[in-house]
Amino acid sequence: MNRQDLTLNELMVFNSEMRSSEKSAAIAYLMLLGGHLGVHRFYLKRKKTAIFQLVLFLIATPAYILLSIASAAEQKALLIISTILFALPAAALFIWVIVDLFLISRMVKAYNKEVERDLIEQIIRYRQ
Repeated sequence: MNRQDLTLNELMVFNSEMRSSEKSAAIAYLMLLGGHLGVHRFYLKRKKTAIFQLVLFLIATPAYILLSIASAAEQKALLIISTILFALPAAALFIWVIVDLFLISRMVKAYNKEVERDLIEQIIRYRQ
């Protein structure tokens, strides 16, 4: 069943609920500015990948601090280890955010389509 099969009252309820539940691509793109924290993915209810991005950030941040300390102390072994610990998650996050730049519009559409489908199913259930 789709939107066209709803009665006028059901359509009014649907539109009201949809407005309050749907996600905005503009807001998701703004949240991409904090992309290294996975904020845009939390917004779009993609919690597993958002948590993974956050964990990568939480690994890269102390490694960056350690890199600064190792650089100041001129300790070569610590410098190499901290560079690797910083560079790998930072590079992964950078690439991931660039890819998300192109995927956000699709993610928003998929989320909104799922919300629409769920709302229509709920309305049909209440009919019976």
